[in-house]
Amino acid sequence: MTKLSICIPVYNEEKTIKELLNKVLAVPIDKEIIVVDDGSTDKTAEILNDYSSNPVVKIISKVNGGKGTALREAFKHVIGDYVVVQDADLEYEPSDFVKMLAVAKSGAPIVYGSRFLGRKLSPSSLKNWLASKFLSSIVWLLYGQFISDESTCYKLFRSDIIKSTPLACERFEFCPEVTAKVLKRGYKIVEVPISFNPRNTKDGKKINYLKDGWEACTTLLKYRHYV
Repeated sequence: MTKLSICIPVYNEEKTIKELLNKVLAVPIDKEIIVVDDGSTDKTAEILNDYSSNPVVKIISKVNGGKGTALREAFKHVIGDYVVVQDADLEYEPSDFVKMLAVAKSGAPIVYGSRFLGRKLSPSSLKNWLASKFLSSIVWLLYGQFISDESTCYKLFRSDIIKSTPLACERFEFCPEVTAKVLKRGYKIVEVPISFNPRNTKDGKKINYLKDGWEACTTLLKYRHYV
């Protein structure tokens, strides 16, 4: 049976982590869940401890270093056939893993879940759409493939691909770095539409559109010519 490794970086998500983990556990696929607590200072670690006896869940604690460092740590522990990234909030719907995995099993080595394919743009999604549209244009210009949602959280890879892709990311530059490097290696990214419920900074969203958007652009440029 095909196993999916679900990698979840967590930092101060006490409000959502329990509901999120229960949703992920309910997805009807063979899976392992790798949660990396990236130095949370709220009650996240206490909540995660309630799942420590679950054989499907593996919890790793580390000093705060950012989303990229947490994911690089998670990838070291992967034993599944495929790997997918899951944020610890409730913006994404874990049930979408089923169709993403089906596309991967049909032959796609990398599947991105697009927040914009097949859905009407809402006012709350406008900022995400504009940022993603700009980054998608850069990806097309530099790497020759159009993708509608470069910065989506839901990125699914065949395990051998992600394990053999050297990553240096520390923060949110994971997305542009991994996109750049797999495209440079000649892999094609297939997209499927997914559900999306955006949250704002008041709800705990940590990304800064100007700072992190600039970092994404420079990362895509850097890896066009360097490994």
